[in-house]
Amino acid sequence: MFTGIVQDVGRVLELAAHGGDLRLRIGVDRLDLARAAIGDSIAVAGVCLTAIALEPQAFSADVSRETLSLTTIGGWRPGQRVNLEAALRAGDALGGHMMSGHVDGLAQLLECLGDGRSQRLRLRAPAPLARYVARKGSVALDGVSLTVNAVHGEQFEVNLVPHTLGVTTLGELAPGDRLNLEVDLIARYVERLAESAASGAAC
Repeated sequence: MFTGIVQDVGRVLELAAHGGDLRLRIGVDRLDLARAAIGDSIAVAGVCLTAIALEPQAFSADVSRETLSLTTIGGWRPGQRVNLEAALRAGDALGGHMMSGHVDGLAQLLECLGDGRSQRLRLRAPAPLARYVARKGSVALDGVSLTVNAVHGEQFEVNLVPHTLGVTTLGELAPGDRLNLEVDLIARYVERLAESAASGAAC
């Protein structure tokens, strides 16, 4: 599990085809890999990946075709900057919101607007995911926990404060860019429970 509080901005060092999948090698700056072990989960731009090799300032992970189909990873190139977060440990602060690192789809950035010292982003969610995005609810964009400020059909808005702009990759975005979107876990479970309740009532 993750919370969407980015701990480091790393960079893609290598991408290599590997048995039909993709193997990534990610360089880190501040992320403490001395605390990590082979098999640990690390969120890379919001995607939960399993570390299969560790170096003092880098780690490697495999990416399945399923993950490639749902995320931006297939378009990455060496040098790509990526938000990083290690998996939660017992006692860690829950500063953002509970996230699984299982990306639901891609949101498209439509517009960036100045809003005081912050930036307001207007994005479009894929139609099947739009119903899970609620005003004052939470979403994760490229691994960053954000509060939804407004919702208009499939479009929604989030606000990036100066701190978020400075410590994540979101300040580098331009209209047309696509971002890894994870909707709120609670919304998905509520829907599933409602479906089960409706099905049971019909029997």
